[in-house]
Amino acid sequence: MASPVTWERRGRISVITVNNPPVNALAQPVREGLLRCFNESTADAAVGAIVLTGGGRTFMAGADINEFGKPMREPGLGKVIDAYETSAKPTIAALHGTPLGGGLEVAMGCQARVADPKTRLGLPEVKLGLLPGAGGTQRLPRLVGVERALEMITSGDPIPAPLALELGLVDEIADGDHVPAAIAYAERVLDGKASAEATRGRDSKVQDVDEAIFEKAKEKLARVARGREGPLRCVEAVRGSVTLPFDEGITNERRLFVECHDSEESPALIHAFFSERAANKINDVPKTIAPRPIKSAAVIGAGTMGGGIAMNFANVGIPVRIMDLDQASLERGLGVVRGNYQRAVDRGRMQQAALEARMDLIQGVSDMDAIGDSDIVIEAVFEDMPVKQKIFRALDKVMREGAILASNTSTLDIDAIAATTRRPEEVIGTHFFSPANVMRLLEIVRGSKTSPDVIASAMALARTIRKVGVLVGNCDGFVGNRMFHEYIRQAQYLVERGALPEQVDRAAYAFGWAMGPLAVSDLAGNDVGWYIRKRHLAEGLYSDGGYTGAVADALCEEGRFGQKVGKGWYLYEAGSRRGSPDPDVEEVILRVSREQKVNRRTFEDDEILARLHGALVNEGSRILEEGFAQRASDIDVIYVNGYGYPAWRGGPMYHAERQGLASVAASIADFRKDEPALWPESSLLERLARDGGSFKDGN
Repeated sequence: MASPVTWERRGRISVITVNNPPVNALAQPVREGLLRCFNESTADAAVGAIVLTGGGRTFMAGADINEFGKPMREPGLGKVIDAYETSAKPTIAALHGTPLGGGLEVAMGCQARVADPKTRLGLPEVKLGLLPGAGGTQRLPRLVGVERALEMITSGDPIPAPLALELGLVDEIADGDHVPAAIAYAERVLDGKASAEATRGRDSKVQDVDEAIFEKAKEKLARVARGREGPLRCVEAVRGSVTLPFDEGITNERRLFVECHDSEESPALIHAFFSERAANKINDVPKTIAPRPIKSAAVIGAGTMGGGIAMNFANVGIPVRIMDLDQASLERGLGVVRGNYQRAVDRGRMQQAALEARMDLIQGVSDMDAIGDSDIVIEAVFEDMPVKQKIFRALDKVMREGAILASNTSTLDIDAIAATTRRPEEVIGTHFFSPANVMRLLEIVRGSKTSPDVIASAMALARTIRKVGVLVGNCDGFVGNRMFHEYIRQAQYLVERGALPEQVDRAAYAFGWAMGPLAVSDLAGNDVGWYIRKRHLAEGLYSDGGYTGAVADALCEEGRFGQKVGKGWYLYEAGSRRGSPDPDVEEVILRVSREQKVNRRTFEDDEILARLHGALVNEGSRILEEGFAQRASDIDVIYVNGYGYPAWRGGPMYHAERQGLASVAASIADFRKDEPALWPESSLLERLARDGGSFKDGN
């Protein structure tokens, strides 16, 4: 088999090229080829300097994911980098695309770097719970300075080539093709007109560094990476670039890398990473089914959700019409969209010209006939079945043949909506999460008659608008909200039986959730949950008991609808999203407990977490056995990306397996003894717990 790395001599310059599509990952054959071509080039007396580049769309983009979790085969990446860095013949990296992770570490090991102007460079290992393990934490500070290196390594975010040039990460931006530019740079080095120097010897930016920089970084991480250890280990590794000689810093980096690798955090984040990729695979929709092209879109409803959905299309260059019958609502909605973009401009995240370009793609209309030629229409009105059905009857008349009809419902029956049309095969659910222009998750809901190509189109659209699409089945609440309903029920149960809201939320927050369940209710609006509970009661959902909404109902009856009115489970000062405990709420809780004849008791945080987490896992297991989710990892993707579940714990189903399904099932069985209506049995969970299986086996 041909080597993925080759070299050729161009005059005095050896050009070594990696061709390992799609991203030139640093698999063992690539590492071996890099070392072989380097040795052959240095042995050739006619070669004066070496240019290293990547074929295809990028330089090198890090480790080979197929090697994750497997023993490293020689040569290690560190050995390869050392060879290029200590070479007697100058080594120049010719960069384009996205040199990330190990790819950037290789580039920093070269003695100079020339980049295409569109190159983006970064060290994203922290996003997998790791740190750069091939010298990145020692070389980057020497090139860009400690403060900027800390920022790049602990965030994992890439930077553009012009900024990399300004910081010293690259030495030149190519004017034209990056490979000839790098060859020309190498020629100038040989002629003494440009410099090439081993990064390990560039100590000026790691000398006389204030220790306060590291403490400041850790303080920031305590906020933005709460509960995580990986980013803190990154700080310690970078500190080694200042406090230790280079070789000792490398040894320290390796020790910290192993600690990250052996932690619970990294496997969980790697699980989350691979789960997102797996979610794209639809078991009964072959890859051969082509998605429909979506070059234009329409959104029904100019509210906050409708405007946010429209922004997703404009952000990727797809023209979109927002339709609202009320002209005042339409103008107000367009104003909110412009305001969202203006805030991005004010914060330096967008140019004014980009704002205007995106607003030019968004058109407001008040006549439904004006959207009929769109490739997809997404209804985004209030969660009311008769209203949605009326809209879909109208859409069926005006939308062109082949258009996709989507509903942004969060709980309602897609089949009941589709049944109002003559084309149920073209109806699908697209459950965006609020704010729709920010949240990554898109729950895609298949109806019983939704065609495979419409499913494929919705999944492809999710990727186009930079969402994480997860296909789910059509049941009340689908996957995310059906499980969250049980999670909230447990939170309400705990409050009715003895806990206070702040204790429940504090336990969830300490576990790593972005917010506690009752704080989430305040944010979403307690009236939303009230509306759903009323519907469930009318449908007889709680005929066997297990209703836990009495306190929540009492709060709503007093107008405590949450943040939007300044009071809910908590009290909110004007303009603040941070709630504080309210004695009036405690009075309501105690009154309802008395009316319910409840003997309140003390709950420890461990039991609170066991109940909250157990409710998610139990309902998730039922969803799996009923076929409304394809795989347990899809549920994890939904919760990490849509509900504030800590990614570094992998997701509720993954975390349950880490705890041990037998242990989780035993806790649920204990809770069921006293509250059977709150804990319906999951035969899947019980079987896996009994047999020592995993959700992968169960699926």
